[in-house]
Amino acid sequence: MTSNIYDITKYGERNNIEFKENLIENYHLKKERIQRLASQMKYRMEKGDGEAVYFIGVDDDGNLVGLTDEEMKESIFVLTKVALEIEAEVSQTQYQEAGNGKVAKILISKNSNHKRKHLLIGVAGHVDHGKSTLVGTLTTGSLDNGSGRTRIFLDVQKHEIERGLSADLSFAVYGFRGGVPVRIKNPLHKKEKSKVVEHCEKVVSFVDTVGHEPWLRTTIRGIVGQKLNYGLLTIAADQGPTHITKEHLGIMLAMELPLMVTITKIDMVTSERVKEVKDEVFELLKLVGRIPLMVKSSDDAVFIAKNMNQHLVPVIKVSSVTGAGLELLDELFYQLNVPSDSECKKPFMMYIDRIYSVLGVGTVVSGTVRQGKIKKGDKLLLGPTSSGKFIPISVRSIEMHYYKKDSAEAGEVVGISISGAEVNSIKRGMIISDLLYKPQPVREFEANVTILVHPTTIKEGYECITHIETIAETTIFQPLNKEYLSAGDSGKIKMRFKYRPYAIREGQKLIFREGRSKGVGEVSKICE
Repeated sequence: MTSNIYDITKYGERNNIEFKENLIENYHLKKERIQRLASQMKYRMEKGDGEAVYFIGVDDDGNLVGLTDEEMKESIFVLTKVALEIEAEVSQTQYQEAGNGKVAKILISKNSNHKRKHLLIGVAGHVDHGKSTLVGTLTTGSLDNGSGRTRIFLDVQKHEIERGLSADLSFAVYGFRGGVPVRIKNPLHKKEKSKVVEHCEKVVSFVDTVGHEPWLRTTIRGIVGQKLNYGLLTIAADQGPTHITKEHLGIMLAMELPLMVTITKIDMVTSERVKEVKDEVFELLKLVGRIPLMVKSSDDAVFIAKNMNQHLVPVIKVSSVTGAGLELLDELFYQLNVPSDSECKKPFMMYIDRIYSVLGVGTVVSGTVRQGKIKKGDKLLLGPTSSGKFIPISVRSIEMHYYKKDSAEAGEVVGISISGAEVNSIKRGMIISDLLYKPQPVREFEANVTILVHPTTIKEGYECITHIETIAETTIFQPLNKEYLSAGDSGKIKMRFKYRPYAIREGQKLIFREGRSKGVGEVSKICE
């Protein structure tokens, strides 16, 4: 280790740095002293976005004092005990000779064994049916003013705010600690989101999609491209179900998502109108083979959450203006089961949804971890490129809602800083994966499909956009066993990505469209 690491003067302005001359057991392990040290460490970690750096064997003025081997061992033992008090751990230790002994630089970070429950919920519905407003109200606890005041927390682009229309996916978060909702006072402040992830034992992340018909592609990306646990469909009481409502419902059903429905804006209409819309919603759900159940009490929410499946659909009447029904949604989300961690045991893989270049960080890719676990320093593969190759990369850092993490696992929405690839070489729909995943480039595949809507026939050479995970690519169709397919038909089709290969596997769900959705299906065979 080079001596400049212990040039203490350069650390003076950093608030996550703590100097300790020593930590002697018979004094520092007393209850009151442990509590004070734990509070101090927690403060340092908050200032360091989840990390704190301790220098042991250094006095308060930054002078290198040095400790004997026994004193250093004792001090690190105490520091480890303090870290356990706040569910943190000693994750890295470096030593250097100083004076008549040693000094140590110790990195404290969140305990990687601390298991946090995480739900990812996709929110869809027609434009102006209150999706973003509902999510903004839930995550902040601030009631809306009837003009979309809480929606502004999710619509961050200038044209979105001016027009009151979401144009891209938005991500929001809140959580629960001891069963009590923990909301964000200022959702535009990054550290607010970070603290929710850090302090809550259950975190609920929302993927807020787009309700405007011209941006259906973005909505499909939000529902198909994320590893959602549940879907939440919003239907406004003043308008009722629309053709877009049915379109979004169909996408969620195609992805086999457990579904929840909120009837929003109940403060704007009469109780008779609310009942009419409720009856329409029930008929619509029954038509697609689902069992709707109205949630009227906390007991109903607990019962439905414990028995939730793809067939049972809870329906809740809510108002973001009066707050009606929001407590029932809180109860439902708190009680909902978190999927098993069986996917965490598989080799790591994540489809890339967004790509950034962050000043001081470098290349960052974000998405939902599909399977496995990842940690800082891991060696991964990125691809496929247009030529079908996979590029070796390394993981530099991981963040979830601006909270720095040492690791991430299946189901978590994360941003991952990588080295080894430039931003302009990465495309949405690529994957990053463990070497054990053994990714392969695929240009052609077969799929079992059902044609939902199409005015004519689908023959060999037909082209449309196909969505698989975060992939949205033009594909060329070739019906197999039949000359053509038309609306209502099911059959087998060979599909070819027109411009480049992607990493896909058998069993993945797909949606294809030309403007509106045309059909759904599942990858049945990869063609060599």
